[in-house]
Amino acid sequence: MPKGGCHCGAVRYRVEGEPQHVALCHCSDCRKSAGAPAVAWAAFAEDELVVEQGEVTTFNSSGASMRSFCPTCGTGLFFRNAETLPGIVDIQSATLDEPESLAPQVHIQVAERLAYMKTAHELPEFKRYPGMPED
Repeated sequence: MPKGGCHCGAVRYRVEGEPQHVALCHCSDCRKSAGAPAVAWAAFAEDELVVEQGEVTTFNSSGASMRSFCPTCGTGLFFRNAETLPGIVDIQSATLDEPESLAPQVHIQVAERLAYMKTAHELPEFKRYPGMPED
């Protein structure tokens, strides 16, 4: 049973069951919300999510899109859109305690993908911040 939470620990959650899909989303709404070029999501049935600790704040980001986040640290946690995804809650899978347990299976909304993301895997890599000692 996957568990997760926000950065400061005020909000903790668990999900029961298996995700319907796990995806990297490239839409502009996700990018703006996260301040990142893409966001990893795991979709579960709404009744499989249990918030065990704390409360989230929910923001209507566009139309029927509702984004829930920790009101203390701002960590994005959940996405719901009852019109296009009825009965589904998307969980930002990087907020899981073991995020690698739900690896993305697909890229979605690539019509809105930032052009540089198509080849980002070709960029130079550093184990740590450049110029810092490596482990």
